[in-house]
Amino acid sequence: MESWTYAGMLLFVLVATLPLELVLHTRIYTRPLRLGLVLLCVAPPFILWDVLATRAGHWSFDLSRTWGATVGDLPVEELMFFFVVPVASVMTLEAVRAVRGWTVGDEPQEVERR
Repeated sequence: MESWTYAGMLLFVLVATLPLELVLHTRIYTRPLRLGLVLLCVAPPFILWDVLATRAGHWSFDLSRTWGATVGDLPVEELMFFFVVPVASVMTLEAVRAVRGWTVGDEPQEVERR
C-alpha cells in the first residue's frame, strides 16, 4: 500500500473538490478550452522546473511511495500533480465565485438592444 501514498494524496485532492462541481455547479469540466489553457500555462514550466531541480539534486522522490513508473526523472504521480492541483485550484476559485457572486472578467457579455 505504501506505493499508493502519492497517488492517494492526488486522489484525495480530486475527491475533496468533486462536490464543488456537483453541488455548486462550478462547470469547470464543461469548459475544456478554459481548463486546457490553465493547464497549458501551469504544467509545462513547473514540470521543467521540477526536472531541473531534481537533476540538480535539490530534491528527490521516494520511489517506494510511488507506483515506480517514471517519465524521464519524474514519477508519473509527480507529473499528475501538475494537472490535479491546478484543476482543484480552478474548481475552488469557481466555487468561491459561485458562493460570493464574484466576477473575474470572463463572463458572457449581455448584448444591449436598442
